[in-house]
Amino acid sequence: MTLKETSAMALIAFNPPVDNGRCTANGAVRGGLRLSRARRWQGRVLAGAGLALLPWLGYLAGTLPPAEATAWVALDALEAAALLTAGLRVLRADPRHRAPAGAAAVLLFADACIDLATAAPGAELATAIAMAVAAELPLAALCTWLATRPVRGR
Repeated sequence: MTLKETSAMALIAFNPPVDNGRCTANGAVRGGLRLSRARRWQGRVLAGAGLALLPWLGYLAGTLPPAEATAWVALDALEAAALLTAGLRVLRADPRHRAPAGAAAVLLFADACIDLATAAPGAELATAIAMAVAAELPLAALCTWLATRPVRGR
């Protein structure tokens, strides 16, 4: 396969599909359904959370002991992949967002539980509680809702 063919395939893979000359992302029509403002917001929140985890992976890898870093980086990398996949699929009005959203919900809930169970009393526990309440559990709830709600209009 040539470089030109590979580049073309990458462009096709990472650009949203076009229906009747209209882009399907950011509120356009896909399969007869208009992507609502709430749905765009949900997709952006999930994709943004997945992107925000990427620098966090580097921080964990550089600051934790190697055995701990491996486990935490693997868990957070899976979370990032699931959040990015679910978010981008929501933005594209792709009904296949359910599986990655469900996976993200389980991973986020497990992350919150493990953080709370392994945190030392004091500032570390306060940080774990704050992360669980402000980020991990609300994202898990959103992902659960997206994974379980019925598809309308199909």
